[in-house]
Amino acid sequence: MKGVLLVNLGSPDSTQPKDVKKYLDEFLMDPRVIDVPRWARILLVRGIILNTRPKQSAAAYKRIWWEEGSPLIVISQRLQKKIQQRTTIPVALAMRYGSMTLQKGLQELADKGVTEVLVIPLYPQFAMATTETIEVAIEKLQKMYFPQMEITSVPAFYKKPDYIDVLSGSISETLKSFDYEHILFSYHGVPERHIRKSDITQSHCKINAACCATPSPAHQFCYRHQCLKTTSLVAEKLGLKEGTYSTSFQSRLGFDPWLLPYTDRTIERLGKAGIKKLVVVTPAFVSDCLETLEEIAMEGEEIFHEVGGKEFTTVPCLNDRDDWADVLTGWIDHWRIVDTKSAIA
Repeated sequence: MKGVLLVNLGSPDSTQPKDVKKYLDEFLMDPRVIDVPRWARILLVRGIILNTRPKQSAAAYKRIWWEEGSPLIVISQRLQKKIQQRTTIPVALAMRYGSMTLQKGLQELADKGVTEVLVIPLYPQFAMATTETIEVAIEKLQKMYFPQMEITSVPAFYKKPDYIDVLSGSISETLKSFDYEHILFSYHGVPERHIRKSDITQSHCKINAACCATPSPAHQFCYRHQCLKTTSLVAEKLGLKEGTYSTSFQSRLGFDPWLLPYTDRTIERLGKAGIKKLVVVTPAFVSDCLETLEEIAMEGEEIFHEVGGKEFTTVPCLNDRDDWADVLTGWIDHWRIVDTKSAIA
């Protein structure tokens, strides 16, 4: 019997500092999130970050927390429910970090008699700290607890036409009611070393103006290329004029080089350059979360107004839109009916 496991990032159990600290410890101690030797990671995370960050992060979560709980969790559950209503096979939901563990998700499917699982990481672009860490954790759990289970994972879907159609459509809806001057496509940031580590050619990724535009097998796992490609495909779909849109990267941590340009500085630069009406899209996520709701929608707007910007709006993530649920269901049912390789390619 076949089944599906949707996987998202996760959230703390509450906005209390102790729960946020527990969540951050699991998240930041992941060697694919902070990829330094374990002793250095312990020193950095448990010796420094967890002594200062939890209270700050707890305050940020409080700003965006819903009455029902974590926005990310609630949205993901709504999406799961819609997909389950559209397909005949079991659909479970799990988070990479937090209480809704991957093991619980797989066990839920196993209890229903599922022996073949399609894992869908809810990230359009591949990255070590998102897609890869899910796949590695799933593989470990399979060997330890579910040896008879056959598991297949959906690869990065950043350029699948039906995804681009839905993403473009959601952006178009916002643009109809907002007379923008510039659209900023802001993606989650990652350290530059993650890009080089993911380069299967070990030579292509230079992180410059040319490498992401030059065809290469490295693009299969290049987060930067996939982000830039997402922007260009949407711009082409919407007929955006050159110069009216750009790409940036948010959420950096530490002192190592991260992908440029930074979102906060880009918003500041655009405001200082005279842009008065700005739209920000966050296509690295399909579900609104702390980054999109607080870092971009709140902090980003504050920065924009401080430097003279007048009107600022964000495009909601795809969340539990009906057309997005239809797209995911289409992928699931194709995998259910047809051969796996063609279904997830």
